[in-house]
Amino acid sequence: MATPLARRYVSALRRRLALVCMLVLVLIGPGAAAQPQAASFQAYLPLVLATQSAQPSSNYWISAYYVGYQRDLYPVDQVDFSTLTHLMVGRIKPTGSGEVLTDFDIDAVNGPIMARTLATRAHQAGRKVILMLGGAGEHDNLVGAASPANRSLFVQNLLRVMDDLGYDGIDVDWEPIDAADRPNLLGLLQQLRTARPNMLLTIPVLWVNTNSPDEVDSFYGQVASIVDQINIMSYDMSGNYEGWDSWHFGPIYGASPTRPASIESSVQRYLLAGVTPRKLGIGIGFYGSCWRGVSQPKVNLTGLNVTLGQSDNVMTYANIVAQYLPSALRVFDAEAKVPYLTAAGGVGPQNCNFISYEDPESIAAKGSYVRGRGLGGAIIWTIGQGHIASAPVGSRDPLMQAAKAALLDP
Repeated sequence: MATPLARRYVSALRRRLALVCMLVLVLIGPGAAAQPQAASFQAYLPLVLATQSAQPSSNYWISAYYVGYQRDLYPVDQVDFSTLTHLMVGRIKPTGSGEVLTDFDIDAVNGPIMARTLATRAHQAGRKVILMLGGAGEHDNLVGAASPANRSLFVQNLLRVMDDLGYDGIDVDWEPIDAADRPNLLGLLQQLRTARPNMLLTIPVLWVNTNSPDEVDSFYGQVASIVDQINIMSYDMSGNYEGWDSWHFGPIYGASPTRPASIESSVQRYLLAGVTPRKLGIGIGFYGSCWRGVSQPKVNLTGLNVTLGQSDNVMTYANIVAQYLPSALRVFDAEAKVPYLTAAGGVGPQNCNFISYEDPESIAAKGSYVRGRGLGGAIIWTIGQGHIASAPVGSRDPLMQAAKAALLDP
């Protein structure tokens, strides 16, 4: 007898096939019978494949980061687990000799208390919890810990900490991944997988500069064969760089030689490198970028006095909504599929003229992109920066609610 899950799958498949047939009939028109069958199939094969690639919503992930140094933005006991599938809790840090520090950027007592509480709450809600390992500033320690001399001890310590804190896996945040690091990173991932085959193993990777695409090659296909998720950190994708135009924080489309960054071009490169689509995720930043001296994207910066303000931890979505949005004009870029704020006179504490950020409309577009591309899901950096503590209960996490609607709801 078919299980309820099997019956739902068959029913969904029938509805999907019926939809495809209807679309094909509409597009072909009444003269279809006069056309050769092979020609009709070839013409509409892309439509069929696109429909087949749309996975059931329950199969997508939303892996949201929660970091100890931002715990005041979003108290542990208020985290809404209904809006996510995985909580990435950061961070544990390596020492060069293979030990693991668990202060979570708080202290050695309160850090583990926070981590255990989040793990308990996540499991009570039926969600997975993953330990973020490393991150900014930890490159050299990761290199030492993952070296052949220290790797076995390092793996033992990682698994011990994971078990002690009650976690389901580890997110290996190795930044940057230099060419010389590749053998040791692969060795670390493989040894973790061998030691604990059923653990969750994830890794974030950089977005791709389309002017230097060869930096992403078959190595990442090897990584993807070991891990459960490989997520592109597709935020902070622009700056006042030589030869660049002003550009967006997290555009889906629109890359060019003078703005060589987009989610689509990054995804294309990782897929070309051998990453399986269903293991690949994109990134959504719950903070934005502040530009001074230019008030919109796609402007040649040559000769302009342009500076960038602080972004992560300062230009949180909560701060943008409270301190910048009321005094600026919001524009939605139909090509890039993202919003921005423009103010010729400068607004907010950082006196910004151009603010690139995410909002519910752009997150809906990113959800549609993930579904249409047949990808695995999205990471959020960070869940606390989108939390609006002063809003009424039930409306304090508009970006997470938008992500849930885009990727988790039917």
